[in-house]
Amino acid sequence: MSNTNKPLRHFGFQQRHQHRAYRLLLVTAVALLVGLIYLFYAWSFSSRFIVTNDAYVSGNLAPLKAQTSGTVVDIRVDNTQYVHQGEVLIRLDGLQAQVALERAKANLADSVRQIETLFSQADMLRQKMATKEAILNRSQRDLIRYRSVANDGAVSAQQIENTEFNVREQEADVRQIRAELGGAVALIQNTSPADNPKVLQAVAALKQAYLDQARQQIVAPMSGFVAKRSIQIGEQVRPETPLLVIVPLDYVWVEANFLENELADVQPGQSVEITVDLYGSNMIYQGVVLGLGAGTGSVFGLLPPDNATGNYIHIVERVPVRIGLRSEELQAHPLRPGLSAVARIDTSSSGHSVLEPLTTTPTLAYKTEVYDHQLDGSDALIAKIIEQNRRLIKIGG
Repeated sequence: MSNTNKPLRHFGFQQRHQHRAYRLLLVTAVALLVGLIYLFYAWSFSSRFIVTNDAYVSGNLAPLKAQTSGTVVDIRVDNTQYVHQGEVLIRLDGLQAQVALERAKANLADSVRQIETLFSQADMLRQKMATKEAILNRSQRDLIRYRSVANDGAVSAQQIENTEFNVREQEADVRQIRAELGGAVALIQNTSPADNPKVLQAVAALKQAYLDQARQQIVAPMSGFVAKRSIQIGEQVRPETPLLVIVPLDYVWVEANFLENELADVQPGQSVEITVDLYGSNMIYQGVVLGLGAGTGSVFGLLPPDNATGNYIHIVERVPVRIGLRSEELQAHPLRPGLSAVARIDTSSSGHSVLEPLTTTPTLAYKTEVYDHQLDGSDALIAKIIEQNRRLIKIGG
């Protein structure tokens, strides 16, 4: 019985050994195939791309600050609210600005009257000097005539001496009037009451007061969403007091920080695939490399590196890459500054030299005209004040 089963056991052991060897060979073949596929992928596909998760959405944050002093009496917007360019957001009380404007008006009127008076004084001094010079000329001629007949006894020595004293007094009077006229002319020479420096100073002060009053209504310099509102009713503000931030979401981009040893083949114009944590990996934005940063982040830090001092540790730096986004994708899936992103650049796609970035300045995003007309009406007011006070001086004169 035992001799009969012995060949069977040997055959079963041999069969199991063959199955084990076959499975091992199969696993080895599969592993080798996976390795070859991975190597092929890495060589032909993966090597084309560089990827980083050190990326975030960036955009313009427009801080709105007070431009003049006043007390907040009206706040018309709040966080997350959308505002349009030129819309009044905050209103100040304006009482101090009104008082300052009235003071500036009075100062301009007084300056015009002073300058107009100087013009009148100069004319008066000219006339007075002409009179004094005529009298002096007559006395000088009399003196010459008296001296010519003095030897004949026609004129006494006393009369000649009195005439000499009169001539000296009249010469002193002429010099005094000429000095007074020179001082008056120095203040008004080559000017008119409208463009005299003293009047122009008062005009500038009035325009500043006029501008301060206009700025009591704080307007939106651009359209966008309100964020970080920190101002409250009744708060006293001064120039440069932070009020809120306006964030336009129609123009954002991605800042991706790649390692310096990955950027040899990165060029402006290359295509980029971007995913944002907000929408997940199913939403892929199609971007384009606009340009590479002009330096690593460390050189723009508060304490730039100084490798010539102390112990040196080699650190692989990162360079910011600016990536543009399509407006239609932003409209369909809006983004906000600060959102985390993953950027993958296709370095095999054609591009431009790194010295020829595609970054441009959008006209509408970086331009506002809401402050261009805040002085409208000031020139008419100034002309009216000048004309009224010149007329009053002439009538009084």
